[in-house]
Amino acid sequence: MLKRFVNVKDEEVGAVLLSFVYFFTLMCGYAILKPLRDEMATAGGVKNIPWLFTATFGVMLVAVPAFSALVSRWPRQRVIPLVYRFFLLNLLAFFVVLKLGMARDGVARVFFVWVSVYNLFVVSVFWSFMADLFVSEQGKRLFGFIAAGGTAGMLVGPFLVKHLAEPLGATNLMLFTAVLLEGSAQCVRLLSRRTSIVSARAVVAEAPVGGGVFAGLRLLFSSPLLLGLGLQMLLYASTSTFLYNQQAHIVDRVASGANARAAAFADIDFWVQVLTLVLQTVVTGHLIPRFGLGVALAVAPLLTALGFVGLAAVPTLGMLIGFKSLRGASHYAFERPGREILFTNVDREAKYKSKGFIDTVVYRGSDSVSAWMYSGLDKLGLGTSGLALAAVPFAGLWLVVSLWLARHQRASMPVRASPLGPTVDVTR
Repeated sequence: MLKRFVNVKDEEVGAVLLSFVYFFTLMCGYAILKPLRDEMATAGGVKNIPWLFTATFGVMLVAVPAFSALVSRWPRQRVIPLVYRFFLLNLLAFFVVLKLGMARDGVARVFFVWVSVYNLFVVSVFWSFMADLFVSEQGKRLFGFIAAGGTAGMLVGPFLVKHLAEPLGATNLMLFTAVLLEGSAQCVRLLSRRTSIVSARAVVAEAPVGGGVFAGLRLLFSSPLLLGLGLQMLLYASTSTFLYNQQAHIVDRVASGANARAAAFADIDFWVQVLTLVLQTVVTGHLIPRFGLGVALAVAPLLTALGFVGLAAVPTLGMLIGFKSLRGASHYAFERPGREILFTNVDREAKYKSKGFIDTVVYRGSDSVSAWMYSGLDKLGLGTSGLALAAVPFAGLWLVVSLWLARHQRASMPVRASPLGPTVDVTR
């Protein structure tokens, strides 16, 4: 049945299905937390959002070197579950503090920062693991379906929040995320036993990555490909921050009360994921092998530019939901799998260190700068429409960088190999 939708080989089926479940548990848990985080940020006042993004960036600057130190010394099958269980313990601590009703406003701000760190970090680790487990040819066939596991989780999560937040209490839903996070850790353990699907790299893949704590940063600035990927992430994050602020202002204007705001955010997330799931399961696995990475990487920035123009013309909740649905679907169904395919052939230091830096520090650094830029433009009196148009040049540059990455994917741009393996062509 799976072969009707996915070009998967018999020996890959078990690992692919387990990877699907792994990403499902990870993203379902995050999707439960996301409406709670967004509601807390809006309740605290949209004017405080730039400060929250800045605090998140500061935490990332500490977290990424710590993770690099772990993967330098320990194998992935120990490091990844350890990271997930660390976040699990943090979540249980938040649960206890919120249940006790201790300084909710202050806890809400810390929770916002924690979730913003958590979601990027655990997803970056997931895709580093996938890039380590599968080779490029497999990624082109399989990453779309594996990504659909996360999309399915992002559908189930908002559904649970919408229907269980009032009868059970929103805070109690954190325990669902804790259970799902432990499920993710167990998936890592099971997948580590299936490295026979890439047997030529199995022994190396289970060894520590090695190298220095800041090796990922050095590799980033020595590779044109990695720099291009970093710039692509920066521009994607910038447009995301502008859209997030637009969403906060529009929802704050049309919805009153914590429950109404949480429901509005959950409704937006639901429709984004419905469209994404359809595209990932039916289109992605066939589009990338047939049309190449150029099309996959170009769709999201093009739709983003058009979407901001539409939002400038009609700044309503309906337009916002439509824009976010198309943009989110194109990003998760086409661009994200395409980006991860480019990482399948870089060496292991680049996968676990440079990639982690790009996915977290670059992303949140762009968040922080863009949030302050948005706040400054807002104070100048541009209004919702003017702020939407201000994001269009960022989307245009994002499109240019994406096309450059696609055009250079076959060029020879070597990244220094780790001590555990030979130098490889990062764009093969």
